[in-house]
Amino acid sequence: MNGKTDPKEILGLLARVALGGVFIYAGLVKALAPAEEFGYAIESYKVLNSQHSLWAAYLTPWVELYAGLLLAAGVFTRWSALFTGAMLFFFEALLGQAWLRKLPVTSCGCFGSTGSNSLGHEFAQNLGLLLLAWAAFKYGAAWSADRAVEKL
Repeated sequence: MNGKTDPKEILGLLARVALGGVFIYAGLVKALAPAEEFGYAIESYKVLNSQHSLWAAYLTPWVELYAGLLLAAGVFTRWSALFTGAMLFFFEALLGQAWLRKLPVTSCGCFGSTGSNSLGHEFAQNLGLLLLAWAAFKYGAAWSADRAVEKL
């Protein structure tokens, strides 16, 4: 080793921390708000009934929060990046079907019930987040908890 830092490692670290931060923020905002608000947003996608939407509203914020924490810290880095990428892909499918069906979704629920962009904007934003997930998966192992444990 020559001691030089590879720019790809910096990209991976930044992608990992940025995407993890987005998931931490999204999870916290929803976990601190009444679940019924997020449940209503989920129900507007016309995929789940009201009872299942409420269950998803209780569960999803915590999954997002923990996935973001694991990714940002670099714990099970590749699996964490893959998992967050899979969640983003699922969110893209939900957004896409609502957009194609022209459903009246007033809040995507992505960052709680406060304000929302158009479904097309949210769809494009998630594509950018998917790129971060790819970079975190491919190059995110540098400066991670995984790497620190390997060195022990």
